[in-house]
Amino acid sequence: MEGIYSQFTVRTCFSFLLLILLQTSTEAQICSAPLSVNFEENQPAGVDVVTITVQPEVTLTFKSPAPTNPFRLEGNKLKSNRMFDLETETKLHTASITCTEPASGIKLDLNIVVILEDVNDNPPTFTKNPYNINVEEMSPVGKSVGSFPATDLDETSDIFYSLTSELNAFKLESPRSAVLLVETPLEYDKVKNVQLILRAQDTPLTGGSGGVSHTATTTINVVITDVDNRPPWFQPCTTHNMDGTLICQSEGYTGRVDLNEQESGALPLKPGPVKAIDGDSGINEEITYSFVSGEDGGGLFAIDVNTGLITMLKPTDVVGTISLTVLAAQKTNRFQFATTSVTISVQVKSLHVPRFQRPQYEAVVSSVGAMAMDSSNTDNLLRILATDDDYIATGGLNPYITYSITGSTDFSVINGYLFMTKQLADSTLSLQIVATDTSNDETAVAQLSVEVKSVIIPSGGYGPADMAALGATLGVLLFICLVVIVVFALRIQREKTDWKKIHETSTFRSTMGQGSGGPKEGMQYTNDAFMNDEDRDSPEVGKKMAGEEPQKASGDFMLEEAIVKSTVPLHALLGDDAIQEESDKDDNDKEMKPILTREKRMDDGYKSVWFKEDIDPDAKEEVVIIPDSREDDSEDEEEEEQSSSSREENDDDDNLGMTPRAVFNDADLDSGLGVRIEDPAEDSEEGERVTYDL
Repeated sequence: MEGIYSQFTVRTCFSFLLLILLQTSTEAQICSAPLSVNFEENQPAGVDVVTITVQPEVTLTFKSPAPTNPFRLEGNKLKSNRMFDLETETKLHTASITCTEPASGIKLDLNIVVILEDVNDNPPTFTKNPYNINVEEMSPVGKSVGSFPATDLDETSDIFYSLTSELNAFKLESPRSAVLLVETPLEYDKVKNVQLILRAQDTPLTGGSGGVSHTATTTINVVITDVDNRPPWFQPCTTHNMDGTLICQSEGYTGRVDLNEQESGALPLKPGPVKAIDGDSGINEEITYSFVSGEDGGGLFAIDVNTGLITMLKPTDVVGTISLTVLAAQKTNRFQFATTSVTISVQVKSLHVPRFQRPQYEAVVSSVGAMAMDSSNTDNLLRILATDDDYIATGGLNPYITYSITGSTDFSVINGYLFMTKQLADSTLSLQIVATDTSNDETAVAQLSVEVKSVIIPSGGYGPADMAALGATLGVLLFICLVVIVVFALRIQREKTDWKKIHETSTFRSTMGQGSGGPKEGMQYTNDAFMNDEDRDSPEVGKKMAGEEPQKASGDFMLEEAIVKSTVPLHALLGDDAIQEESDKDDNDKEMKPILTREKRMDDGYKSVWFKEDIDPDAKEEVVIIPDSREDDSEDEEEEEQSSSSREENDDDDNLGMTPRAVFNDADLDSGLGVRIEDPAEDSEEGERVTYDL
């Protein structure tokens, strides 16, 4: 039995399993559908979600109908019953459906999962609009000052950012990042606020996505905050930008006190009382004042630590200038400080104020730049003068008085003379002139009446333009004259040596014709006396001494002609008539004729010149030329020059003198080195005048 039941059990189990498989296969055949489907959000109601496959006569029903069922069945189609919004509801929805075959009574359950797909239907959004942030001045480049991301309900959307600003002071870390970085440092005194526009976009900035793009913007207001990086600035001051650093330069303060008098209260200073402010105006730290150690004027002055006002402690007894140095420092940070100078002038007290010489001045002026004339006498310039009785020693003239015109810039007073600085129409103006003593600010006032009267140029006359043209022409001519003068000066400088030679020749000729006031006895003359040191070694001189004729430059012909004319005989220059007329003036009727010869001439009426070897001690001739060691040609030239020099000197002398006599020293007769000039005896040749040709 047990074997029979055992077979029965196995067979029964197998049969039941086969029946179950057959039933399942039959149910699977009556309807089928995918396990899940994707469905885009935001689609209107009635859109097909999925189509279910069914056998004929099979019916479909919801397993558990609900009044808010998002789906409905139309035949074998599952459709949306409403619009789905992924941002407001769950992403997964399940449709439970039962398939029934009426003939067999077979039923089959289908569970279809509907997955909602996201659609880019929402723009990015920022948490705030605007954002307000503070950034310290001079923040380093690259420093992060905040992050300002936008959000998007569309989960699949990426956000891209861009920044717009009037100043390139900030930048974004990257196009996909909303982190804000410092691009260039800012100074509080230059920029205190910066406004940025941040833009977010859910598609790439370069475009090309092909889909719908949504954007959002927000404003970022950046407030630049001041930091303590500047010392105090004395007021007033002039700002300068030094390599990106702003500094403020103070010119210092000045004041005056009277000798032997103590000023009561705060000392008046220019341009105002001592005052300093924090260079960092956004911080505006409190400032304290003090004198630099040892520079308080020798205990004469004191300064208020909080206000900077300076007062006198005692009077001064010395006229002069006192220099003070004031230090201003921040109260909380004394390492931030600055100094300035205060100059106090000690002067004698003024006893008199300036006063004008006239209570009213009347002037007539014609044009810009012209001095005003006195109305009472149009031939005289108007002189405006104020005197000060404190300056009696200078006639009341105070050098510290300046003049100004009240309420008008059309006139100016320079050194007491009135000028018109702007062309005005013909009219009469009533003005006021002020004289100010700049040493003590004392003033005097006088009335000034100015009549503006234009000068009318007659027909055919010359106007300012004509005079300007004439002045320009004269200036050009003056320039040309200066050029000509310079050229002549250079030419004279170049020929200075030639003219010097002519002068030396003329001097020698004049010396030969002098009387007792001439050269001393025993003075020796040689050919060397006619040459400069630089000429003695020149090639031309060497050639001349060797008997050769040196070549002459074309520029020397004028000089040579002048020398030749100075050495020719007198009768060759003046003629026989002039020579005869000159000879008639002598007391003696005897004609004296100079000759040059190598032989002695005893004829009356002649004065002979001969050489040493032909000397006759008994001869009566008075002039003897002693040759030196040079060649004959050089001796002849020297003799001719000396003779010509003597002749011209005698011709120029209005008072006829006695003829000098040339004699030899005893020691020099044999040496031939020199000649001595003597005055003739009173009875020698009756004082004849002789012209020597050497």
